[in-house]
Amino acid sequence: MKIATFNINGIKARSLALPAWLDEAQPDVVLLQEVKSIDEAFPRELFEDRGYNVETHGQKGFNGVAILSKLPLEDVTRGLPGDDDDIQARWIEATVIGKQALRICGLYLPNGNPVEVQTDGTPVPGGKYDYKMRWMQRLQIRAAELMSQDAPALMAGDYNIIPQSEDAKRPEAWVEDALHRPESRAAYQRIVNLGFTEAFRARHQGPGHYSFWDYQAGAWNRDDGIRIDHFLLTPQAADLLLDCQIDKQVRAGDKPSDHVPVWVELDL
Repeated sequence: MKIATFNINGIKARSLALPAWLDEAQPDVVLLQEVKSIDEAFPRELFEDRGYNVETHGQKGFNGVAILSKLPLEDVTRGLPGDDDDIQARWIEATVIGKQALRICGLYLPNGNPVEVQTDGTPVPGGKYDYKMRWMQRLQIRAAELMSQDAPALMAGDYNIIPQSEDAKRPEAWVEDALHRPESRAAYQRIVNLGFTEAFRARHQGPGHYSFWDYQAGAWNRDDGIRIDHFLLTPQAADLLLDCQIDKQVRAGDKPSDHVPVWVELDL
């Protein structure tokens, strides 16, 4: 089973690039982020005609996540538990029915910039970075629940986290950024330390592997990228891991997203 995550930065803007990649890569399941569309306006037929079941959790103009699956989906839920007042569309999960059931969670973790801190260095309550850190606390709780289950599960998407210095071409440029601050990386590591396997690093080591290149300042031409799109696998899912790759060439296509697809292949 080939499962991909792809922050498309707007479903309308990627109405040609995304189908072209799907036709070439032929993933069984795709977790999309930043669809930037309400559910009713999502172009379902574009993907249903390709054999995908479509589940969305949209929001007008911002955020928005979706699942495309050639396999049956069951028990679809929307919204990260833990805050009934959080209206941002950043989380969707479902069970994919292949040779065995797999729980998949698609996420678009808050960016967190600009970072506003108090004189003691703690985030300003109610600010964007504070929201990011509180969202990650909720994510850790859900991650622990997934770890307690017997069935394989994974969490994948745009984490907006640069885990290590080697995950950026110029790590010094990100030291004070919400994506690479010590608090952000520590919160991410606490989740990993629950027992998750970070799929890409289980297959590839060293620097030079990126999934995002800014549109500005010629970042793509200079390969000035960062790796912020990740797969975290429970031990049961990690036992099924066959491969994990970044489809870097997609960034060179016509009207690309600033992210590229990342995918895993599981023995399912």
